[in-house]
Amino acid sequence: MIFWYILLAIAILLLMVLIHEFGHYVVGKILKFKITEFSIGFGFPIFSKTNKKTGEKFSLRIFPLGGYCAFDGEEDGESTSPTAFNNQKPWKRILVFFAGVTANFITAIIFSWVLLCTIGYDVPQIARFDTTNYLNPYEVGDVIVAIDGQKIDFAFGENFVPLVNEQKVLAQDYYEENGVDTQDKYTFDMSVKRDGETVNLTIVVYPVVQSNDDGTEYINCMIGLESAEGEEPCTVAYVYDAWSGFCRSFEMAFGFAWVVLKSLWMLITFQLPISQMGGTIATISAIATYASESLSTLLVLIPAIAANLAVFNILPFPALDGSHVLFTLIEWIRGKPINRKVENMIHTVGICVLFAFVIIVDILHFVL
Repeated sequence: MIFWYILLAIAILLLMVLIHEFGHYVVGKILKFKITEFSIGFGFPIFSKTNKKTGEKFSLRIFPLGGYCAFDGEEDGESTSPTAFNNQKPWKRILVFFAGVTANFITAIIFSWVLLCTIGYDVPQIARFDTTNYLNPYEVGDVIVAIDGQKIDFAFGENFVPLVNEQKVLAQDYYEENGVDTQDKYTFDMSVKRDGETVNLTIVVYPVVQSNDDGTEYINCMIGLESAEGEEPCTVAYVYDAWSGFCRSFEMAFGFAWVVLKSLWMLITFQLPISQMGGTIATISAIATYASESLSTLLVLIPAIAANLAVFNILPFPALDGSHVLFTLIEWIRGKPINRKVENMIHTVGICVLFAFVIIVDILHFVL
């Protein structure tokens, strides 16, 4: 069975690459660039077909590590042909370079929209609560948007569970200092969406004295949203309607991109070990694992991958779209290009470094 999930993972990765390269292709066609080949993957072609009318070749190559949309004269800095890529106006080339990133980001928005309108994601909604001992002003259907003034958002705010647990720790310290019988209960603020309006609630944290297996007592703090083992959860992911989900999908896609940028910054500043990163094999493994667990986890991963590709390709690293944009901007400002042979050599070294990096992080991911 895992074999089919691996095939599905490869298909999803290829789809993301196809969308990226198709962005280059579409904008190139709109701007009248001559395209010589549209390829998914690198290495030996396992499928290739040439359009006799346009001369464009469409290829599927053996290594699904990326792909490319090749333009006439792109690698030939000496070409005098008016159709050659490097002889086109800089603004046109910049639009073509940005097109792949834009296509990936649009994909992230679309799949974020699907995610939010089918299973929800980071914002919790109250499905039930304990009214027996914990008299808090909840209502079923409340959408929790903030805890103690901190916004609940996986990228630009905080997650619900850590925020609640933080309040419980503070409450435990409070009751240990003042006693569980104190009349002044520990409280915190909770903001919820109720019937389309924001309502601010004051939540009381109740102390419950419980015993460990060895008989020692401890204070357990409760707010009435705790689920006992075997019970249905008290909070579920909020599912958006079509319009609100569409509006939120832009923020969600930017959120996925921001998470990628934060991870890269943490890697550069040695806050994140390189073994936590992953290359193509690790990505395929992660997709296969998520797909085997449930459709919902797979729906989370797809927009994350799309945003990841968008961010990765816009980086100004040699061979990536961001680097091509940078070289073109320099040419536009100077009025003449950097020596094409030097530029091509820089991009060649860059692609070799990228391949080496992908292989190394894959090895470290599975070994460490």
